[in-house]
Amino acid sequence: MRGVNRVMLIGNLGKDPDVQFLEGNIGVAKFPLATTETFKDRSGKLISQTEWHTVVLWRGLAELAQKYLHKGSLVYIEGRLRTRSWEDKEGNRKFATEVVGDNLIMLDKRTDSAGHGPAGHSDAGLEGFTGPDAPIDEPTDLSF
Repeated sequence: MRGVNRVMLIGNLGKDPDVQFLEGNIGVAKFPLATTETFKDRSGKLISQTEWHTVVLWRGLAELAQKYLHKGSLVYIEGRLRTRSWEDKEGNRKFATEVVGDNLIMLDKRTDSAGHGPAGHSDAGLEGFTGPDAPIDEPTDLSF
């Protein structure tokens, strides 16, 4: 039987996307995404729990992130988990689990009736953009 590796998140960016371009002008964006769940405990007190996720977007999605996303942006990200490993300067093995996104929907409300997003750019037609050009095997030695 085949496995399923699928992640769906709605959350806010913790900082502006860090976008770099690799050899061949391949864009890659990386940013922290906060998801918060709120529930009531047994005594009726409201409790909020925030989880932080590292999101990586490739190619066209990376360029969209660079152009339209900023700290605080509300987004829907769909993708898959990818764990990578490396050795630090002291030779210790380190691991990071990231969400490699292949679908991005910008959920921020428009700021005016002309359909311009928070940064003043028209985002018509960009909501629900799916990145069909995301590579199957991404480099695992990202420097950021």
